[in-house]
Amino acid sequence: MRPFRFAVSIWSAHSRAEWKAKARKAEDLGFDVLTMPDHLIEGAFPPLVGLCTAAEATSRLRVGTLVLNNDFRHPALVARDVATIDLLTDGRCELGLGAGHMESESASIGLPFDAAATRIARLTESVGIIQRLLAGEKVTFDGRHYQLREHALFPRPVQNPVPILIGGNGRAVLELAARRATIVGFTGFFPTDAGRKVNASHFGAAGLQNRLALVRAAAGDRFESLELNALVQAVVSTENRRTAAEELAGKMPVSVDEILDSPFLLLGTRQEMVEALLQRRERFGLSYFTVFESAIDTFAPVVAELKGH
Repeated sequence: MRPFRFAVSIWSAHSRAEWKAKARKAEDLGFDVLTMPDHLIEGAFPPLVGLCTAAEATSRLRVGTLVLNNDFRHPALVARDVATIDLLTDGRCELGLGAGHMESESASIGLPFDAAATRIARLTESVGIIQRLLAGEKVTFDGRHYQLREHALFPRPVQNPVPILIGGNGRAVLELAARRATIVGFTGFFPTDAGRKVNASHFGAAGLQNRLALVRAAAGDRFESLELNALVQAVVSTENRRTAAEELAGKMPVSVDEILDSPFLLLGTRQEMVEALLQRRERFGLSYFTVFESAIDTFAPVVAELKGH
């Protein structure tokens, strides 16, 4: 089994000093990666800008995106930025990519928000271009969505390859991740209604097993080389898991039993959380877990106990 890795998703800060302090705290608490989302909303940093400062403030903390919205940037520019970040962080960069799901964010800057199939087709072309550029190829590409003519990358990244995470819950995205990514990120839910609602039909253990089967089938022989990540939506320290689940059920479109069963939540004492993660690695192969900044202190004792295991 793969050793555990732990990431914390941090969106922003009010000053350079505060941002650096957050990065140092994540490193001091034993987290392996600081990740940043990609949203065009108030209160969220542009992720590619923040990652270098986070890395500069720390010595071993890896930095990455979870995840970049592919439609916001041309893949050649993404590859250039990622290669530069990897160089300037001495090889500590991870790239997370997704197809985007918030129509309102695209509309706010006048970008079209196409059907999911079109966005995923663009993402598919983008991933191939980015991987080829990061590998040092001079790329000529004539796709439906992107065209490049003998385009080469400068600078070159330190890592070869730079780890790429593709995350989501839909069949097409997960099959793409299975075929092309280094890390497959599971979210357990579908954004619906152009990102205004959530379908949590895959939020329980059976739902994750279903998604894992898709990935395994699409990955074929490369499945064993994939790192599997889960985005944990909430971490609740409690002596009574059912009571905590009942409270969460009022805020989420899932039942109490589904909450207790979900691989995308952690409820219980520190020891119960440790045991839950060990079981999830054994049962599902999940070894890489991401929590939100709001859970950093609650989750830190679990990180400390499982570090290196």
